[in-house]
Amino acid sequence: MSVADLAGQNLLSPMVLFFVLGVVLTFARSDLSIPGAVAKLLALYLMMSIGFRGGTEVAHHGLTTTMIKALAAGLTLSFGIPFLAYGILRLATRLSTVDAAAISAHYGSISAVTLVAVMNVLSLMGITFEGYMIAVAAIMETPAILSALLLARRNSEPGHASELAREILLNGAVVMLLGSFAIGVVSGERGYATLKPFLVDQFAGFLCLFLLDMGLVAGRGLRDGGRDLSFTAIAFAVVMPLLSATIATALSPLVGLSPGGTAVLITLAASASYIAVPAAMRLALPSANPGLALALSLGVTFPFNLLFGIPLYIAVAERLMA
Repeated sequence: MSVADLAGQNLLSPMVLFFVLGVVLTFARSDLSIPGAVAKLLALYLMMSIGFRGGTEVAHHGLTTTMIKALAAGLTLSFGIPFLAYGILRLATRLSTVDAAAISAHYGSISAVTLVAVMNVLSLMGITFEGYMIAVAAIMETPAILSALLLARRNSEPGHASELAREILLNGAVVMLLGSFAIGVVSGERGYATLKPFLVDQFAGFLCLFLLDMGLVAGRGLRDGGRDLSFTAIAFAVVMPLLSATIATALSPLVGLSPGGTAVLITLAASASYIAVPAAMRLALPSANPGLALALSLGVTFPFNLLFGIPLYIAVAERLMA
């Protein structure tokens, strides 16, 4: 299947259409909103579902050499990508050292919702992928934060080490992913059969609701914060995921994943965090502009990956691992 065919299918999928609906309604000044408590519940459900399903897959297949390689690749990508992002931002924009470091952390870490999206597209296409990619996603959440701190050191940002460590280790998305993953490993196929009606069969509906909310949030970010974005910063938010995807693609043959697993790894590398990293940056780099990083990661990169990136990454993975 060509990239154009994949893109067409993705653009007409319910999850993408609900995201677009949220963006459109925001610019139309609709009063539609999803309460914050409901949005958090939806996010917890998605993390619980993908974590648990990943754990049951590991229980079924066991620990393998490929899994260890995939975890190592994820760590390498998450720690290394911020250095490339930082260099590009400092050369192409007038951002300060601190803002460039903070933004680079967003692009080294991952978007759990983009992970959910690519998994859903692969499932709809009937393409299988390794369940332990959930663990790879979880391990890619935090190394980028350390990279950002190293990059910002020249600016003498003090941060709060103990609070930052707690924020990283007990971040809600990370804890739910890893906790559900561990429960899935322990409970195995029996646990999967018990929770399938809730965590699997209802997944698509909850995902559409969550992406509607993400569309509303992204629309507000573009509407209210777009005036603070330069052309080069917006261009970075489109080019950087493609560069990260290229690096992951080059690394993929060394890992030995299936085409589906390769597509997930490439998508993870190309995604940008807008949940875990912003919270950590408030503690680690308090003088950084949080609105700028969110406008780029959530307002530009997330919809780019959702609409165009994911079909491209899947097509590349299928061609590469054929």
